[in-house]
Amino acid sequence: MSPRTATTRRTRASVLDDRPMQPLATSRNGAASERVEVRKTYKLYIGGAFPRTESGRSYEVFDARGRLLANASRGTRKDIREAVRAARKALPGWAAKTAYNRSQILYRIAELMEGRREQFVAEVAAAQGVSRRRATREVDAAIDRWVWYAGWADKFSQVIGSVNPVNGPYFNFSVPEPTGVVGVIAPEESSLLGLVSRLAPVIVSGNTAVVVASETRPLPVVTLTEVLATSDVPGGVVNVVTGLRREIVPALAAHMDVNALDAFGVAPSEAAAVEDAGVENVKRLVRPPSGGLQRYDWLADAAQSPYLIGQFVETKTVWHPIGA
Repeated sequence: MSPRTATTRRTRASVLDDRPMQPLATSRNGAASERVEVRKTYKLYIGGAFPRTESGRSYEVFDARGRLLANASRGTRKDIREAVRAARKALPGWAAKTAYNRSQILYRIAELMEGRREQFVAEVAAAQGVSRRRATREVDAAIDRWVWYAGWADKFSQVIGSVNPVNGPYFNFSVPEPTGVVGVIAPEESSLLGLVSRLAPVIVSGNTAVVVASETRPLPVVTLTEVLATSDVPGGVVNVVTGLRREIVPALAAHMDVNALDAFGVAPSEAAAVEDAGVENVKRLVRPPSGGLQRYDWLADAAQSPYLIGQFVETKTVWHPIGA
């Protein structure tokens, strides 16, 4: 590389953002090449695509030590509306898939996460300020949780449903069906494992989801959306909006086309307001633990259960004459 070219590239770097140049492999004449670091752009995930927020706004995301990691999209009420619309559009097709097919799709998510395991570990460690060993445990648990729920896709109805005894020549079955569009407010503390633990049981039964990501730790979830986009999950089944919770959680909770709300990730001090916003259309609601999530163990067996799938299904009872 000639001195003139090197000077030009240094000038270009300083104009962009004053970041230090990153060395590359040496060139043929032995001189070190230089390049500008390519920063990742974090966007929303709606309808299987990655749109920018309609407001054009963003907010700063810091690691546990207060260092700037990135700028994340600052979603708005309109973004929530677009996400709900996409979830509603995807619902009939997703609910109509066989349980076995949904099982295959959830397993595919785990396969792709395994391939990006190191990236997830680095992002969780930076976001949560935990050791690499702890971050690895959480990422592995998140991958395993997809596999676990994939295995329950064609079995949970046998646990939640029933064949009921009746006094007459009839069969009487209680069969679980998806509730519809479910709003999921991700846990703030557990950036990846917490969300997967709440999201997987929602979609495995045929629901679609609109997720409000962790406000302070959204980056691992955005990477998860990249996995979803390249997996077999149809567009609109999972939609993720990042931003300030005070701006977008009330919009999600009050939306009239949202059938249920997972408020497990809401702080207890905010739970009453979220519940009040959701009563207008009688949403099914899962409340947060009374003591909050500060001591909740996402790695424990209690964090995964077929009965968590049952929190967001409706039960249909069918009568059928014997011999007909």
